[in-house]
Amino acid sequence: MIDLTSVSIETFSLILFMGAILAGMVGALTGLGGGVVVIPLLTLGFGVDMRYAVGAALVTSIATSSGAAAAYIRERITNVRIGMFLEMATTVGAVVGALVAMYMPTNVIAILFGTVLIFSAAMSLRKKNQTIDYSLPGDKLGVALKLNGSYPTADGVVTYNVRRVFGGFSLMTLAGIISGILGIGSGALKVLAMDTMMKIPFKVSTTTSNFMVGVTAAASAVVYLQRGYIDPGLAFPIVVGVLIGAFFGSKILMNAKVKTLRMIFAVVVTVLALQMMYNGILGKL
Repeated sequence: MIDLTSVSIETFSLILFMGAILAGMVGALTGLGGGVVVIPLLTLGFGVDMRYAVGAALVTSIATSSGAAAAYIRERITNVRIGMFLEMATTVGAVVGALVAMYMPTNVIAILFGTVLIFSAAMSLRKKNQTIDYSLPGDKLGVALKLNGSYPTADGVVTYNVRRVFGGFSLMTLAGIISGILGIGSGALKVLAMDTMMKIPFKVSTTTSNFMVGVTAAASAVVYLQRGYIDPGLAFPIVVGVLIGAFFGSKILMNAKVKTLRMIFAVVVTVLALQMMYNGILGKL
């Protein structure tokens, strides 16, 4: 842990900025988002209070999600209608989660964070099911809400029908609560809800999840802002650094072996998660 009393504000901001670049790269390469590294960086590396770290991570999620979402929408991969429908669940959940976090001991938040982080790392490594017939009849509720859609691929346009809408909506509420408490996008849970529960193609699930992350984070960020847990001095260098890191991470991703990278960084994320849980159990966070 760095002793903040022995460094100047400029030095602290520079170290934070460099760490955020690394966080952005890891987030882009693993698909887990920069928040999963930002929070351990602030709490374990700088001794920042857990709630201030969560507040900074929420602001970061808003910035990174907004930038990436625009590109995916232009490519006509994101299903905006599904995203807006499921956002009703995640937004309510995020506000509830943020309110709960105000009264939850920080060491409990740290333990929960580590648990969710390990789950997210495992989800990023799971094999994607490519044998699903997406053209099978979907949920009647999905038809009524016009949630079915299509997206372009190298082999032509793929059409898909949404299933188990209510189950996906319920999982999204849980994802929103976790996001509000921990300050991360809970992308793994959102993708699980859409990919596994609702049988939406994985590429559409991940891009739609990215589209939703910013709105979910904004809902819970309001609560943290009102309680004074968003510090501009922390948030600004982190947001800029994560955006730069995510840009370079996406470039590396284009020419790298994705499976190997995900394996390496999943191990790194798991180590961070275990450290968070260990410090949480000892009451150091």
